[in-house]
Amino acid sequence: MVQKIILDTDPGIDDAMAILFAEAHPGISLEAITCVYGNATIDNATANALFLKQKYALKADVVKGADRPLVRPPVGPTTIVHGETGFGDFHAPSVKDLQADPRPAYQYIIDSVRAQPGEITLVAVGPLTNLALALQAAPDIVDLVREVVVMGGAFGVNGHRGNVTPYAEANIHDDPHAADLVFTARWPVTIIGLDVTQQSFFTREYLDELRDAAGEPGEFIWTISRFYLKFYSQKLGLEGCHVHDPSAIAYVIDKSLFTLRDGPVRVVTDGPAEGHTIQKFDGRQYPHDEWHDKPSQRIGVAVEDKRLLALYRQTLVDYGKR
Repeated sequence: MVQKIILDTDPGIDDAMAILFAEAHPGISLEAITCVYGNATIDNATANALFLKQKYALKADVVKGADRPLVRPPVGPTTIVHGETGFGDFHAPSVKDLQADPRPAYQYIIDSVRAQPGEITLVAVGPLTNLALALQAAPDIVDLVREVVVMGGAFGVNGHRGNVTPYAEANIHDDPHAADLVFTARWPVTIIGLDVTQQSFFTREYLDELRDAAGEPGEFIWTISRFYLKFYSQKLGLEGCHVHDPSAIAYVIDKSLFTLRDGPVRVVTDGPAEGHTIQKFDGRQYPHDEWHDKPSQRIGVAVEDKRLLALYRQTLVDYGKR
């Protein structure tokens, strides 16, 4: 069965890796790319998505979304990781003959799930502001979305706690209030966080082989990954990069790749632990418990990384041949 997804994203180097993964896999119908600030400004993120739409003849709509968090001051684009415009040293040429959908992303999401109840999975791999705005404007969508899949958060599993603070992952830290709204809404959420995304690794050799085997898409991924790998090498001492955003797409394709844990999730919204994601999974009753009346959601706690890497490679190789 082909799964319809709206990919909410802030392209972004690994976002582009995820977009091409979703477009390439025959089990996914990429209905739309809704853009959000984060790795890049909202203007650059939208321009990058339009560039990919033109370059790869994507049928997906491109929609411009939120340019700032709900409450907290903006952190600013992650230029140290993704470069000035989002694709490292590669600057996407402007697209003259394509336009973003005129609706704001949150309204596009509302309209789409109302038109196709139970059919659309929202896959969010950036800050969760667009999803939170959609919830605030139309609470009924919790009953219309098939599933929400989020790349974000860190729960301390496998020793992974945070990447922008000791306890916060970047997407959640960018808008913790939005994340808490999304995670406590009564729709099914699966969170693919650092606990599993940092267990999978695109080595330099893997990306070199992808360039050689996957045709033009492999070459493009290799090109934009140069800046990304330089960051990983210089700042983290790693010869490769973690598989962040593509892991959310991998979950949609093959849920058996991941082991999940159930329990309500809350997000710290201010103070030194701002953006910290915490799941209550012990089932105990406490005298003070702001998790107890929230819906149980699922987080990834283990991943079959070799199978995930093989799935990504084969999908892109097959796509390159098409």
